[in-house]
Amino acid sequence: MATVTRRIGLSLGADICWPMCYEAMMKRLDLRIPVGDDIVDFEVERVTIEPFDLRQPCRYDLVVDRLTHWYHTSREWIKKSVLMDNLYVFNNPWSVQSMEKHTSYCAMMALGLPIPDTWMIPPKEYDPKDDLETTLSRYARLFDLGQVGSKLGYPMFMKPFDGGGWKGVSRIDSEAALRASYEESGKNVMHIQRAVDPFDLFVRVIGFGPQTYFVRYDPTAPLHDRYTLDRDFLPDDQRKMLGDMCLTINTFFGWDFNSCEALRKDGRWYPIDFANACPDSQVTSLHYHFPWLVVSNLKWSIFVAATKRKMRRTLDWDPYYEVAARGLSFADRLDGYARIARQRLEADRFEEFCATHLRHVDEVAWDFFGSDLAKDAVRQKVTALFPAHEIEEFTELFWKRIQLWRQQSAGGR
Repeated sequence: MATVTRRIGLSLGADICWPMCYEAMMKRLDLRIPVGDDIVDFEVERVTIEPFDLRQPCRYDLVVDRLTHWYHTSREWIKKSVLMDNLYVFNNPWSVQSMEKHTSYCAMMALGLPIPDTWMIPPKEYDPKDDLETTLSRYARLFDLGQVGSKLGYPMFMKPFDGGGWKGVSRIDSEAALRASYEESGKNVMHIQRAVDPFDLFVRVIGFGPQTYFVRYDPTAPLHDRYTLDRDFLPDDQRKMLGDMCLTINTFFGWDFNSCEALRKDGRWYPIDFANACPDSQVTSLHYHFPWLVVSNLKWSIFVAATKRKMRRTLDWDPYYEVAARGLSFADRLDGYARIARQRLEADRFEEFCATHLRHVDEVAWDFFGSDLAKDAVRQKVTALFPAHEIEEFTELFWKRIQLWRQQSAGGR
């Protein structure tokens, strides 16, 4: 049997901790996987930003992308490589480029997910254009923002229609606060969305391929404590429903890696933020949950690269809309979407692949996340973000939480 090397590229920005762990674990795994008539091994490289010939071949089978939403050169190189070289990339670059919160809300409303009532409002200010005054005088309808607020109801949130990272988000409890926030919004096109209030649980579901992971989230806590340490806080039926929602969203938009935030009120779950196709992957926020992220990334990466999984270049939405049109109950509709999602993600094939070829990954992870190299990755990320007098304190805090994961994980002794 011939040995064939699959090359995985990491397209990175300010990432420090997870690439260090990903690379180190791949070396420790030292995989030789039989695929057809070949034995497949793996190389991992960091992708550089440089001039490229459009006809220049791509040397990678897979790129794990963390950069194209910030750097146009990287995005256009990835798009070229998908089109011309059959590159597989996490995530679909056209979808990442075009799918903002507004599109994701509209799509999931169309599929019947319980998205809170949301309005878009024109910007307070406009960039100057030659025909701006003519266009606005002819077609911009004067509106009473207070009336819009009354129709939507308080409390509500105002946020940019295409934003992320809580930038420009404000909670609004009155008409006066709504008007004040609008005055400060400048040229941003804003959504106002009815708050799910009060809620009794806030969950962030992380999806990586067909793998899902559930974290109780506390948005009022400092960043390093927002991902709580709580486990087993969801009954099985609610875990399934939230997991199905996440995979439906991910596969609808062509995202291998995404996170979905949902709030529970009166026993009903409301997805509120799920256009997160470059989710937080840092140990300084994930801490206890960080090993899961690295391991799930590795498993899906290895499966995709080893099997030469084909990139779905286009977004075929018709099957989801066909399920939506059948007049089914919400539960049956979501089951239908989830079946499409699992089929598109080859979930059964992936699970069999992991059981056959990656049974030792959890044990390797358990060993690695007790190593000096893993602790150094934590320290380097803390050093990049925290003031000097807090580096030791927070390195030890995050390391202690990772050791708790080791004590409680399936790979533990």
